[in-house]
Amino acid sequence: MFSKAHPWLLIPIPGLLLLAFLAGCAGQAQSHLTLMPLDQMPPEVRSAPATVQQAYRFAAANPEVMQQIPCYCGCGSLGHTSNYSCYVTSVDATGAITYDHHALGCSLCVDITQVATRLLDQGKSPTEIKAYVDATYSKYGPSNMP
Repeated sequence: MFSKAHPWLLIPIPGLLLLAFLAGCAGQAQSHLTLMPLDQMPPEVRSAPATVQQAYRFAAANPEVMQQIPCYCGCGSLGHTSNYSCYVTSVDATGAITYDHHALGCSLCVDITQVATRLLDQGKSPTEIKAYVDATYSKYGPSNMP
């Protein structure tokens, strides 16, 4: 009876589970972007939705990119000078970060950061990301970049 069985039926259950897991992962590109550890985020960020957490973690860990990316939510009136400013108010000499709470309630800030994350992961430069953000989000208001 087993001679007519499909060969995959002879694989033990743990092997089938591993194959299913690997098949599920095969179509997903692995990101190599740096994120600030979640346990280093303030409590407000740790309790925020996952997309907001990821945006804060990415912005905090990638200032050299995010300081080059504008925001179009109107936060320039708050003194913000880039999308990075929506997340980080300052970094002291010891590296301690003071977080801005603005992006906790601003989906446009988070959306711009998600776009920057995706494009950086695809190999785009900060200049290319800025051009994309400018073209896509300028319809929402003025840039906060001087």
